[in-house]
Amino acid sequence: MEPEHGDRPHSPAPTLYPVGFAAGIACALVGLIVNPTLIAPIGGAIAIVFAFFWVRDATAEYRGVPQPVEPERRGAPAVGAVPGEAAMPEPEPGERFPRNKFLEGATLGVGGVIGGIVTIPVIGMTFGPAFGKQGKHHVDLGSIDDFPVGEWKIVHFFLDPNQGDVTRRTAYIRYNGPLNGAPSFTIISNRCAHLGCPVQPNGPSFPDQTKSIDTGGGQHVTLIKMLPAGGFGCPCHGGQYDQEGNRTAGPPVRSLDRYEYSIRNGHLILGKTFSVAKVKGSGKDAIIYRYRLAGPGQHITGWEQIFYPLQPPQ
Repeated sequence: MEPEHGDRPHSPAPTLYPVGFAAGIACALVGLIVNPTLIAPIGGAIAIVFAFFWVRDATAEYRGVPQPVEPERRGAPAVGAVPGEAAMPEPEPGERFPRNKFLEGATLGVGGVIGGIVTIPVIGMTFGPAFGKQGKHHVDLGSIDDFPVGEWKIVHFFLDPNQGDVTRRTAYIRYNGPLNGAPSFTIISNRCAHLGCPVQPNGPSFPDQTKSIDTGGGQHVTLIKMLPAGGFGCPCHGGQYDQEGNRTAGPPVRSLDRYEYSIRNGHLILGKTFSVAKVKGSGKDAIIYRYRLAGPGQHITGWEQIFYPLQPPQ
């Protein structure tokens, strides 16, 4: 039995405006942590819109807006219903009416939309950078005239000058001379294929022959002459590599990674990094067995590689 209201009006029907307002506030708070310049304003805008409609709906009575529901009044005592034949048959077990289906679908649909508004921007801003701009850097290392044929250089540079020292990298570069009418370079990463420690040249370097170059956009490149007569070595765990980056001793599971490169207007442009299983030959005649970039310690050939998760572009 429902309680009697007498002359009191019914309470206003529930609305979804408070839910939308709460979703907007949640999105704004998450945006302050994940991406204050994009997600937070979107969440704030959602909260403001739903708050406007919520306040407007809640203050309708005070603003003189006619109420759609008339107060319920009870007069004479109700007369009991006369028993008779049922208007419709009893529902079968598990039978559902169209109204139930509609309300259930509407509830799930609105809940899904609100959940998407809150979660999709967060997921996008969390995982988007890992698969978006990564691996698309192009670093201008200066004129190829700064790289004499057959001479090794220690090259320091920034992947993204706007982010500062956190993107500072080192590569070992040798100009091999022309190959089929185009300059040929050996560009080896200094990241050890064991655990990622910085490998060092097994030979002397000549700091007095250092050259600094500003190639624009805040990019500062440093070239230091070196002579890796014994190849390269890792000071952390004893990994050893020859001058082509092939592993010769120690725990590394593969050769040193290398950089892609191109020549534009006489300048050496560094591209993305790739992993190398092994290198046959040397210099411009080398045959490089390349693979997509893998993490330190990961096998890129053989059955072991199936146990490693996919890497995002780097």
